This record gives sequence, C-alpha cells and structure tokens, in this order.
Amino acid sequence: MSNEIFKKDEDSNFQEEKSFFKNNKEIFVVVPAFNEEKTVGPIIEEIASLNYNVVLIDDGSHDDTYEIASASQLKYPHNIFIFQHIINRGLGATLKTGMNAALLLGAKYIVTFDADGQHAIEDIFKVCQPLIDGKAEVVIGARPFEDMPGSKNFANTVMNFITHIFYRVNVKDSQSGLRAFKAEIVPKLSLFSRGYAVSSEFIREIRRNNLTFEEVTITTIYTPETQAKGTNALVGIKILFKMILDLFS
Repeated sequence: MSNEIFKKDEDSNFQEEKSFFKNNKEIFVVVPAFNEEKTVGPIIEEIASLNYNVVLIDDGSHDDTYEIASASQLKYPHNIFIFQHIINRGLGATLKTGMNAALLLGAKYIVTFDADGQHAIEDIFKVCQPLIDGKAEVVIGARPFEDMPGSKNFANTVMNFITHIFYRVNVKDSQSGLRAFKAEIVPKLSLFSRGYAVSSEFIREIRRNNLTFEEVTITTIYTPETQAKGTNALVGIKILFKMILDLFS
C-alpha cells in the first residue's frame, strides 16, 4: 500500500512539474536593457533555464550588454531572442519593441522584467498565475513600499496619487517594472511614451479598455545599481508633465 501511495505522489509531482514547464514555455519575458553588462547575462540565463522564453531588447547600449546577451543566447538558443535598437530610444519604446516581438513569436502571456537585478526570478510565475487561472487580464507586481529607500518611497507614493487623479485607477505600485499581460490584450494598448511615463500609460490603458487586473506582492532587490534607476523626484516631474500634455493632445 505504501508503495502505491508513493507512486501516486511521484506521479502527481511529475504532472505538476510537467504542467509548470508547459506553462512556462507559453510565457515570454520581455527584458529591456540599457548598459546592463553587469547583470544581463546571469538574469536572462536563469530565466531561460526555467524554460521561459526571453525577449531581450538592447536599447542602444554603449557597453557590452549586447555581446554578453549574445553569449547567453548561445547557451539557450531556443529560449533567448535578442533584438537591438541602434540608438537609445527609452524604456517605453523598448517595451513596445519587446512586446510586439513576443506577439510575433507566439506568446500566450507576456511579462515585463527589468534587467538590473531588482526583480526576483521566482516572481515571474507569481505574476502570471492569475492570468493562467483566468482571474485577470493584467497583473501588476507590487513592491512593498516600506522596504524602499526613502527617496524612492516618496517619489513612488506621489506617482501613485497622481496616477489615481489622472486615470481613476487605484493601484499599489503604478511604477512597477514587473507586470504580466494576456497576449491577446496587448494590441489594445496605446502606448506613446518613449520613457518612464510608459508605466503610468499601462494604468491608463487598463481603465480605457476596462481590463480586469490584479496586484500581487513581489520581492525587490535593492543594490546601488537598482537604486540609481527608476522613479525619483525628477523622473516623477517629467512623468507629470507628460500626463498633463496627454490631456490636451
């Protein structure tokens, strides 16, 4: 009897593992990268090792980001796809390139994931789970603000408030770089910003298209490199002006 129970448990674990890797193969992780030679290789290799598809967009880097990513691609030729902007076009333009490429490659779910090492790889499936379960069309990975350095906490809190005022959507983390989308809704998204304002545009598009969304808490890894990027007071002011201009365009 105990052998039968063990076999059932073993078969169950095998089926769960098989299902896990099948779902992973349907997930395309879009990784925008600009001058990320220190982190890009290990990140995209670890993602690919879990059977996810990686769409790496080199946004006109001046360092060895493209060369390092190309070396990683040789290790995982069926999982890593690389595209390159000849000149730096900004986060928004890079995400559009990556998401459109993922659609052409046959993605069922599309995740945006920063290349600087601030996101935990295990959170990729976490943000995809509500999509797979049919509970949402968009999932936003919410960073715990209490763990943020002071200046980032303030800037992101202000951006949440401004995003709510402009777009009437309550979210815990409007500027998060870790998001997941059902591929079928991506063509509905009208994204115009070439820079960081694209994060608020995603929130606007959720409301404009009446998309169902959920937020899940994610882990954020703070290093000197990750703290130097993202939303700070200056970036927040630029985003605010862009949102005001959008009202009159």
